[in-house]
Amino acid sequence: MTDQTRTLIFLIRHGQSDGNREGRFRGRHDFPLDETGLRQAEEAAAALKNAPIQAVYSSPLVRAVSTAEPIARALGLGVELVPGLTNISLGSWEGVKKDEIARRFPELWHLWLTDPESLAEPGMETLQQAGRRAKKALDELVRRHAEGAFAVVSHRSVIKPMLAECLGIGRPSFWRLAVDAASISLLAHEPDRGYMLLFLNRTNHLTKTEIDWN
Repeated sequence: MTDQTRTLIFLIRHGQSDGNREGRFRGRHDFPLDETGLRQAEEAAAALKNAPIQAVYSSPLVRAVSTAEPIARALGLGVELVPGLTNISLGSWEGVKKDEIARRFPELWHLWLTDPESLAEPGMETLQQAGRRAKKALDELVRRHAEGAFAVVSHRSVIKPMLAECLGIGRPSFWRLAVDAASISLLAHEPDRGYMLLFLNRTNHLTKTEIDWN
C-alpha cells in the first residue's frame, strides 16, 4: 500500500489523417483527419466518457485537435493546446510519400526502419529531441494535476520517444512500441517513483485498426 500522490495520464494518438492514408511522412504538415479518423475520434471519446479525466490537452495540429474535441465534449471539458506536444519536425520529408523517400534516399530509409533514433538530417528534429521536448511539457502538466487525471492527444513520433524518456527505455526503441491511430495508453506518475506504464496501445474501442509498420 502506498500513500504516494499519483497522477494518471491518458495518452491518445490522433485518428487516421489524409497523410496516414496516403502513406506520407506527416511531421508538422497540417493534414486533417479523414473519414476513418473522424469516426475513430468519436470511438475514442465514447471509450473515455466515464474516465476520471479533469482536463484535455492537445498538440496544436488539426488532426490532434479534431481528435481531442470529441473526447473533451464527451467529458464536458474544453481543449487546451500545448505547443510542446506538437509533432516532430521532419524538414523536407514532410508531406512526401514514404515510397518516394525510400527510392530517393535508400540508406536513410533503411536507417528509419532499423534505427530511427540515429536519423539526424539537416532541418529535422531528432526523435530524442522530440521526446525530451514532449516530456518537459508532460512534466509541467503533471505538476498541474497532482492527484488528478488528464488526457493528452498527440502523435506517434511524439508519444513513442516521450514514453522512452519517461520510462528510461534505451535506444533503439521506436519500433519496439506500438502506438496506433486513435489508440489509448495510460501512464501513472508518482513524485518519488516517477512514471510507470499501466497499459499501451489499447484499440479495442475501434471498429477497425490499422497498424503502422513504417
